[in-house]
Amino acid sequence: MSDLIKNTTQEIPKAYDPKTVEDKWYAYWMKHRLFHAEVNKNKKPFTIVIPPPNVTGALHIGHAYNNSVQDIYVRFKRMQGFETLWSPGTDHAGIATQTVVEKQLKSEGKDRRQMGRDAFVGEVWKHKEIYRARIIGQLQKMGCSCDWDREWFTMDETLSDAVLEVFVHFYEKGWIYKGNYIVNWCPFSQSAISDEEVEYKEVNGKLWHFKYPVKDSDEFMIVATTRPETMLGDTGVAVHPDDERYKHLNGKKVILPIVGREIPIFADAYVDKEFGTGAVKVTPSHDPNDFQMGKRHQLEFVNIMNVDASLNKNVPERFQGLDRFTARKKVVEEMQQLGFLEKIEDHLNRVGYSQRGNVPIEPLVSEQWFLKMDELARPALEAVQNGEIKIHPEKWIKTYEHWMTSIRDWCISRQLWWGHRIPAYYLPSGEMVVAKSREDAAEKFRIKNLKFKIEDIRQDDDVLDTWFSSWLVPFSSMGWPKKTENLDYFYPTNLLVTGPDIIFFWVARMIMAGLEFTKKPPFTQVYFNGIVRDEKGRKMSKSLGNGIDPIAVINTYSADALRFTLVDLSAEGQDINLSEKQFEIGRNFSNKVWNSFRFIAMQMENCPQAKPQLPDASKITELADHWILSRYNRAVAGITDGLENYKLHEAMNSVYQFFWNDYCDWYLEMIKERMYNGSEEVKIQTLSTALYLMEGIMKLMHPIVPFISEEIWQRLAPRKDGESIMTQAWEKTDSKRVNSAVEKEFEQIQNIIVSIRNIRSEMNISPAKKTDAFIVTDDDQMTALLHSADSYIKNLARVENMTTVATLQKPKNSASAVVAGVELYIPLEGIIDAEAERARLSKEIARLENQVEGISRKLDNADFVAKAPPQVIEKEKAKLRNFRETIKTLRGSLEQFKS
Repeated sequence: MSDLIKNTTQEIPKAYDPKTVEDKWYAYWMKHRLFHAEVNKNKKPFTIVIPPPNVTGALHIGHAYNNSVQDIYVRFKRMQGFETLWSPGTDHAGIATQTVVEKQLKSEGKDRRQMGRDAFVGEVWKHKEIYRARIIGQLQKMGCSCDWDREWFTMDETLSDAVLEVFVHFYEKGWIYKGNYIVNWCPFSQSAISDEEVEYKEVNGKLWHFKYPVKDSDEFMIVATTRPETMLGDTGVAVHPDDERYKHLNGKKVILPIVGREIPIFADAYVDKEFGTGAVKVTPSHDPNDFQMGKRHQLEFVNIMNVDASLNKNVPERFQGLDRFTARKKVVEEMQQLGFLEKIEDHLNRVGYSQRGNVPIEPLVSEQWFLKMDELARPALEAVQNGEIKIHPEKWIKTYEHWMTSIRDWCISRQLWWGHRIPAYYLPSGEMVVAKSREDAAEKFRIKNLKFKIEDIRQDDDVLDTWFSSWLVPFSSMGWPKKTENLDYFYPTNLLVTGPDIIFFWVARMIMAGLEFTKKPPFTQVYFNGIVRDEKGRKMSKSLGNGIDPIAVINTYSADALRFTLVDLSAEGQDINLSEKQFEIGRNFSNKVWNSFRFIAMQMENCPQAKPQLPDASKITELADHWILSRYNRAVAGITDGLENYKLHEAMNSVYQFFWNDYCDWYLEMIKERMYNGSEEVKIQTLSTALYLMEGIMKLMHPIVPFISEEIWQRLAPRKDGESIMTQAWEKTDSKRVNSAVEKEFEQIQNIIVSIRNIRSEMNISPAKKTDAFIVTDDDQMTALLHSADSYIKNLARVENMTTVATLQKPKNSASAVVAGVELYIPLEGIIDAEAERARLSKEIARLENQVEGISRKLDNADFVAKAPPQVIEKEKAKLRNFRETIKTLRGSLEQFKS
């Protein structure tokens, strides 16, 4: 037994045990601190900052996909010799985390307002610690090679210092201001929320048409609304300037029913005169578009909502205190009683819901803190347009440009308790300063010669939008605003891997922040991975119950299977439609890898001198060896180029096709004869080549399937050049080994072998029976090639005697084919019962024709096509195609017998 295989073949389990292997090697990597990065001026750095998961719960399958992609690049670059830092962290996720904790406390009979701010925030910190640990454990279970010594949290002291620095910087620059603006209001959390925290749902609702009487006229303006209660806050009716129907009314007024308020009729180009009646009710305080019209036309702003979405004192008394939906019914009832309800229509509404509170949002004018964005957006747009930052796939550049050219000021305040508290400080007199601490605020008040007591200073109650801390993490996680050695060496980072759904909310903002505070882009490459959907193409959600738990997948199939399957199913930046059963793809791949290794290990029992190294080129005489080395070097180039150019699927496909098809299905099969019957020297040379390739394959696979590749490498070449496969040098293409002529010759032999196998299959020849083969060619080079490949054809195609001739009359009772430029004949006399085979084929053709007829009838049935789900129809069409193709093949075989 070789020194390279420490265990005996009996100690190499027949079946691969991923749980034992994965737990063992992750513990080993952690013990030896193989993920740790240090400032090393002798090496180039490669840095990725993790998109920080929210400390709200467990990671989902989308996290698994995103982090698998990141880890592939981290391991790839580590093997390429870079000082590789994958910086891990978690996000405090203000509204999301506060909502989760509030719901938990409510189930225990506790209310945060009764608890008080400090006590409640203390409970959130406890929650954070539990879920941070859970998230880190999940990432480790997936095999993520983060530098855990550098773990951060967005509310850590260092990152919080960065937030304060940035807020004060922008305020002193005049870019942060406080003002009234319409925001997405969540009645559940009673806070403004960002656009990305709004989830739109299609809801079957109503469209109410109301009549507003024109003052001093018998005419009515008919307006439509999906939210009748908001009419109580209407302050105008808009029409299009070119709408001839209403030109005579422009400048007049209508009497708002129920309220009795006179409101103006005015013209605005925003109105679509072709939609509905062409007249639009305008509620500036409760609709974003109406807000803009209200500002343009100096309308009155009437806010009718309390923070809990009940109606306030600005509505008639009988409506005050009513829930908005109760008020909706009451408004409709009164409009009908007054004769102002024109009609009601069914209507499919697109309603915005708060993701966290799962309640419809309410557009609301509120006093909030804002950050001016125009000046920040300009250099960030240029950085992408001039190629300083490259986006993959490139299709997302247009989306980025759209966001950056239509940017609005950022509402950065939230009415929450959990988060970075806004560093604005007030005196009872109303004086306000912005400062990094209460002490700094006191000093600023003293400079203003204001009299106060330190205990009178009150900090703003609001907290900052979660993104206000996460947009800084590429440099705040490196110690900024301090000038640290880590910041100098590891920043800017090299790659960001994230989802396109946060292209503006996070990616664009990080670019803006990086350029503003470091004068450098925060990263040079951005890779947008697709979204993982269910097998029907639907977004995964708790409400649909279609989510897939990555840890459950790992427990059933393995972490390597999880990673492999997700990358295998992904095309560049495209979404993935996924079912749990598809993880069998990854498990089957791992089993194939393990079985090929076991075969190699068993050969080493009889050939202990073999080592994973290439013989001298002059000693390689076998066509199969020249071919496999050429194919191997193409695979090295394929996976390397694919990874470097962010074509992950192409990269993985290169190594997969080489390993599964070239190495396992062809090369290992071809060397069996040499391993069983060759001389000692031939066995050593052959097995050494196979071992060399197996080690190389493990290196190429390591970024994708780190656990099984480590297990096999440690058994194959333990501690060869370091403690782990991840510290081995990445394979490089040897262009001298790439030989297109050899590959073409070998492909001809493959085609002949496949053709003989097909004949055997079509003729139903038992695998136990060998056949003879006649090959007709007058090409001397082909004849020489066939003689050199004689053993390959005999062993892989179950041929007893192979005869190569220049001319030949077709043998009686033989099957034939033309392939690779030669004629091929397989005599069938004595091999099969021709009459029985003809009968079998005829019967099978008849059976399949019945199947085709049945499916065709089904697909011709308009009722079936109209009612059946698309995937069912496609499945039937695929069956029809397959049956027809099989019938065509069987008829060809039948013709062979008849001829």
